[in-house]
Amino acid sequence: MITRVNIVHSIHDIGEDAWQRLSADSNPQRYPFLDFAFLAALEDCGCIGLQADHPSGWQVLYLTDNSDAPQWLLPCYVKQHSYGEYVFDWSWAEAYQRYGLNYYPKLQWAVPFTPASGPRHLGILPDEKTLIPLLNGICERLNLSSWHLTFPATPLAPHAQVSERISCQFHWHNRDYQSFADYLQYFTSRKRKSVNKERLRIVQQGVTLQRKSGTDISAADIAFFYRCYQDTYQRRRSWPYLNQAFFEQLRTTMSGQMMLVIACIDETPVASALYFYDEQTLYGRYWGALDDIDGLHFEACYYQGIEFCIENNLQRFDPGTQGEHKISRGFEPVITRSYHYLQHPGFAQAVADFTDEERQQVLSYQQQARSLLPFRQQDDD
Repeated sequence: MITRVNIVHSIHDIGEDAWQRLSADSNPQRYPFLDFAFLAALEDCGCIGLQADHPSGWQVLYLTDNSDAPQWLLPCYVKQHSYGEYVFDWSWAEAYQRYGLNYYPKLQWAVPFTPASGPRHLGILPDEKTLIPLLNGICERLNLSSWHLTFPATPLAPHAQVSERISCQFHWHNRDYQSFADYLQYFTSRKRKSVNKERLRIVQQGVTLQRKSGTDISAADIAFFYRCYQDTYQRRRSWPYLNQAFFEQLRTTMSGQMMLVIACIDETPVASALYFYDEQTLYGRYWGALDDIDGLHFEACYYQGIEFCIENNLQRFDPGTQGEHKISRGFEPVITRSYHYLQHPGFAQAVADFTDEERQQVLSYQQQARSLLPFRQQDDD
């Protein structure tokens, strides 16, 4: 039984050697967003902070066992808001406020700004009968309203104090396709013609695309990508969570898991999309364009990714959240999960009731979405 837990406020206090030792068994497919380099870059470049009043609102609070050689670690953060989580609980916070209670700060067990399902721990975790009381105790000890686990690769076992919430994303699955043309042979004729027409329109507009990975990605490529990425946010009158220094550091420390698409017209770059990948999965994460070019988003963010998966024998493509337009391009509706513990018993029950009702709506939506897939016949996973 674990009676104490260590709180660590910087990944550098754990160290890369210890981190990689813990990763060896718990992250065998090399999920990029739990890599030391990725999380260190978030800290080093100021995208998340060590102190409670950091402007990002993400205060590092890694939890680990009380030993000189840690056996497990949870990447957690104290949050002062709900930005950058992609499981929306703003209405819960508003309900707390109406009753004169504080929803923030709260504990987020997650990867910042990353709605991509994957492992959420390093090393060998305590069993859940030990783990959940441990997290509950941290909330009580630090006067946090709640804890929230988002986008874990494996479900938590049912627990009376914890509500499971589901949502629906659209992922592509590689069923041993030999080429993009081979993939389209599984579409209905009408849907296949639609995709081919969409891709031809890119060519007719004079757009060429190049994929780069590893050391082929230059500092100039990252600078151009960031210009596109930042421009997209500014058009929406918002500001990006991540800065250019973050992407520049990743180019140095983990370019072997990065793939960059650059679109050009007359050899002039006009758009860019940045992906990450591991042994099994491609993750579409960031995109931006300097000009509005018909269909370019679909080409750069979806079709280029599918081709990369086929060429590199990756089994899955997770292009990010939302987007029903992905269905007609062969991205299948899959269920993602999050888990929520609220200290206040009345609000905990209200959230449990809400997530139960929401579950039926999400499952119904998933079935409706499956009926719209473009395949001639659907293969069960």
